[in-house]
Amino acid sequence: MLTLPPDYVPSDKEEFMNPLQVEYFRQKLVKWRNELLKEAGGTLASLSEGGIHEADVTDRASVETDRALELRTRDRARKLIGKINQALLRIENNAYGYCEETGEPIGLKRLEARPIATLSIEAQERHERMEKIHRDD
Repeated sequence: MLTLPPDYVPSDKEEFMNPLQVEYFRQKLVKWRNELLKEAGGTLASLSEGGIHEADVTDRASVETDRALELRTRDRARKLIGKINQALLRIENNAYGYCEETGEPIGLKRLEARPIATLSIEAQERHERMEKIHRDD
């Protein structure tokens, strides 16, 4: 386990995916996953409080809509946690930060913005163009 300096930010001047960068992204992913799990726990607690007790039909519909939205949000978070776990596994396997399609570095700016990225920007754009072409068929 590596200790990061408190003000550490990955830089293009360093070797790509050196131990400090790997640890930086590992910690970032673990923190993100923990936040999502904490939010999910809050949702579970609120949903387990019981049924909807609103007498007014409009209030009841509003509460039901809010709950449905919350459940959709939690489902998206569940899928995101899976992607975070996959990224952490790539860190363990020394594959994190490299494009699954080309093997080239994904880039620090892209990883900073989307730490679960598996494709470089170029590969992602190609992938999206191919999806669009096949969708239009």
